[in-house]
Parts: sequence; structure tokens; C-alpha cells
Amino acid sequence: MTQAPVISESATVTDNAARAAVALRTFLDTHGPVTVLTGAGISTDSGIPDYRDGEGEWKRRQPVQHQEFMLEPSVRQRYWARSLVGWPVMQQARPNAAHLALAQLQQQGLIGTVITQNVDRLHQQAGTRDVIDLHGRADEVLCMSCGYRCSRLTVHDRCADLNPDFRQLSAAAAPDGDADLEADFERFRIADCPDCSGILKPDVVYFGDNVPRDRVDQARAALENSGGLLVIGSSLMVFSGFRFCRYAAQADLPIALLNRGRTRADELATLKLDCAIGPVLGQVATPL
Repeated sequence: MTQAPVISESATVTDNAARAAVALRTFLDTHGPVTVLTGAGISTDSGIPDYRDGEGEWKRRQPVQHQEFMLEPSVRQRYWARSLVGWPVMQQARPNAAHLALAQLQQQGLIGTVITQNVDRLHQQAGTRDVIDLHGRADEVLCMSCGYRCSRLTVHDRCADLNPDFRQLSAAAAPDGDADLEADFERFRIADCPDCSGILKPDVVYFGDNVPRDRVDQARAALENSGGLLVIGSSLMVFSGFRFCRYAAQADLPIALLNRGRTRADELATLKLDCAIGPVLGQVATPL
């Protein structure tokens, strides 16, 4: 058997899972436990589409804006109507090989806290502990007036009962429980809060809103108490995630990137791995 080459952690590896796995394992053995930041790219193999291409550009129309959702009934009608088609895709998604590999690496003590930009809860399903849901969770819904909270499925079923004609529609899935559905949204009946008739919204940080300060502080503390940062499946074009690369650089902590295509933190990285995520993490979690 040919011995795998030794690769410096200060390197760039493209389209070679075996070499990338050696380099990443070296990074983790040297600096672990490291903090992990994950983005949409880790969940695409679970059937959840992502937002951006390999250059970090939008693949589709930008997601709903917080202010528009709160101020415009028509935006909420479109959101919840499309969610009738798109939410089951996220609800039925299951952890893929990358999620499972991260859970193994955490058990091995090579990674610590996982900060995720995703709202799909797949890390928790895979058995990962100490997860910070930076942008919230899509499986719960919150009243923006009185604080009433319930499961997303409860609101989904109410919307389906209120709009039987929409239950039969189909469309391609889009990111985060959305769908590329076109219909007469003006006739869609929204399910409001059963306690106060207020606006119900998934417990997710929409574009234009701020990540809660205590959540950011918790994530930053985890990073500062670790040996480095590993970013997986994120172009880091959104500042809420990119900020942690800036924090790591300011603290002189090493940064490894495992992502297809360009990222906003390429110039800050110690190690850049432009490779498929699942095969690399699978080899790192079960080294020869």
C-alpha cells in the first residue's frame, strides 16, 4: 500500500479528496479541538439547495427580507404558500456523511463547538453536541407580538387546512424550506397567532435582521477558547459568518476552509481545500 504524502497545513488543495483529508487531519491533530463554522454547502447532499454558486454569487432571487416580511402581508402570503411545498423537503431531510463525520470528529476530541449558519438542525440529528444555531431554527415558529411558540409543522398543517387548493401544487425545492412556486398568492389565507392574532414567523434570522448579541458572544467565546477555526460549506459572503474568520485572524488562530469555490476569507486562510465536503470529512473521521 502506498503511503499518503505528507502535506503542509499551509497549502491549497483542489479536487483531490485524499490529499485534502491528509492536510485537514494534520490541521486538526495540530490545533484541535477547533471550532467549526458550517454553511449551506454541508447540507446540499441531504437534498437542501444552497443559495450561492462557486464564485459566491446568488443562484436565485435573494431570500425574504425581515422588514418586508413584517410590513407586507403579500410577502407573508407568498412565503407561507411557497412553504407548503418547500418545508416538507427540509423537514424530511436527514444528516448526510459530512454531518455524521463531524459528530465522529467531535467524539474524537478534534473539534469542539459547531457554529452553524444553517437552520435545518441536521447537526443535532447526526449526534453533534454543543451546536450554536447562529441563524435560529426553521422547525419552530414564534409570534412576533406575544412570544407564542409552536412547532413549524403545526403552522404548516393549519396553512394546509386553510388553503386546500394549495395542497396539490408542486414546485422545485429552494433553500431553507422555500420553493420555486408561482401561484395566485393573494388568495392565500395566512395562519396568524392563535393567542393574539399576531404575525407568526419561523424562529430564523432573516436577511436585514440581526443575530442576537448573546448568541454571537457565545460563539466568539467558543472560538477564543479553541485552537483554530474550520469553515465548512460556506462562501462567507454574509457578515454574520465571516466575522468569525476576522475574529480568528485577529487572535492569530489558524483558519482552514473546506468549500467548493471562492470564499470571502480566502486571504485569511492557513489551509484552503476546494473539494467535495463529504468524501474529505469521511476520510478524516476514519483515517487509515
